[in-house]
Amino acid sequence: MEELSLHILDIVENSMAARADRIEISVTVNQKQDRLLVEVVDNGTGMDEETVKRALDPFYTSKTVRRFGFGLPLLSEAARAADGNLSVESKPGTGTKIRADFQYSHIDRQPLGDIGQTIITLIFGNPEVDLLYVFKKNGQEWRFDTQVIKDRLSRTAINSPAGIRMIREELKKMPK
Repeated sequence: MEELSLHILDIVENSMAARADRIEISVTVNQKQDRLLVEVVDNGTGMDEETVKRALDPFYTSKTVRRFGFGLPLLSEAARAADGNLSVESKPGTGTKIRADFQYSHIDRQPLGDIGQTIITLIFGNPEVDLLYVFKKNGQEWRFDTQVIKDRLSRTAINSPAGIRMIREELKKMPK
């Protein structure tokens, strides 16, 4: 994966597979400290300590359709390549928190990519899941919450044409 948004897509899909119905994604840019932080927190089934340890092994996966689990190992390697690291906190029944940080100016740091399209893809394919995306840059904060959009849509589905238009309008406001 060459963009962080694709790593985020993979992690959030894992959260959904773990039956999360609320997922929080945050991206924090602090140019003064030269750091970029990506966090994904879910309320899914969570993992025990042994599974957390194995989750960083590319030859381990809980999925039955393939024998490899490259998502977290690739993100961990991307973080290390940019003078950062990855951590996983999880407990059965309480969900999981993935945290990856990077040196913002590092030449090997992957670009964030098209996070807006990643969010649209996740919503369109999983309208029942609530997503909160928070982007912070140098003290400024921007929030995108599907619960707010669902409230504004009233009885119209979030993945309907009207919902997608509203999502795109909100995403246009996202700072770069």
